[in-house]
Amino acid sequence: MAVVLDFEKPIIELENKIRELKKFTNEERIDLSKEIKRLNERLEKLRKEVFNNLTSWQKVQLSRHPDRPYTLDYIDMIAEDFVELHGDRHFSDDRALIAGLARIDGRKVMILGHQKGREMKENLERNFGCAHPEGYRKAMRLMRMAEKYGIPVVTLIDTPGAYPGIGAEERGQAEAIAYNLREMAGLKIPIIIFVIGEGGSGGALGIGVGDRIYVLENAYYSVISPEGCAAILWRERSKAPSAAKALKLTAPELLELGIIDGMIPEPLGGAHRQPGLVAEEIKKTIVRNLKELSELPAEELVEGRYKKYRDMGVYKEG
Repeated sequence: MAVVLDFEKPIIELENKIRELKKFTNEERIDLSKEIKRLNERLEKLRKEVFNNLTSWQKVQLSRHPDRPYTLDYIDMIAEDFVELHGDRHFSDDRALIAGLARIDGRKVMILGHQKGREMKENLERNFGCAHPEGYRKAMRLMRMAEKYGIPVVTLIDTPGAYPGIGAEERGQAEAIAYNLREMAGLKIPIIIFVIGEGGSGGALGIGVGDRIYVLENAYYSVISPEGCAAILWRERSKAPSAAKALKLTAPELLELGIIDGMIPEPLGGAHRQPGLVAEEIKKTIVRNLKELSELPAEELVEGRYKKYRDMGVYKEG
């Protein structure tokens, strides 16, 4: 059964009504084309009114939509010859963070990304897209391999955050993420980042340091989830919509603040409505940026990345 968000209900009801009228027309041989046309026009207007005026919290809800394309879906649509690589060579293979070699428009790339599940069994296997330390260590192992052979890195972020369980903490979750931040800053290969759904906290940053950062129109990128922020500030998770607004976590806000380099547009209703269009836009963005970044000397690439992150934020010197 398809998931319907609260703000989508009027649209779904209208879509169902149009579907019923079309079915009735076919079965009873009665011409209702004028009524159907009128409802379609009303539907198009309603879609624009709803999806062009989404609040920050509504975009967060849309970023978590279970029908939304995940990392493996995008890899299938934008890449060829994908070969998944496994294990961190220390503890195990983390299924919440996948990685492998592929070709995009004929160019070899190393693709990394968080992977959620569709069904409960798969979600448990993928840990709901929340990576363990071994996931981040696997990512760094393969990014170093990519650097050794001069292969660019593409990462697809979609996680509410790194897994905070006791086992993960015992195995050095914070150290693994911090280590990746430092090492990614100095990798002498192009790194292109895409936030395709949720971009939460250090779980996102663990594979999120790069030369170019793009966020999908209905994705979010934030230091903490709205629920987590609400629980800390107000001791009440129901304040999540207020927290989402205050965090300025949507793509247009992030672009205005200079945190990201661009926004990938989505069709009305979200990426799951027409995933092929979104995938094509991601692919074009990758190809364009690889062409630009590959022309830069390694030292200039690293220096530009360093400056990019140093320039973020506002501060005063006393």
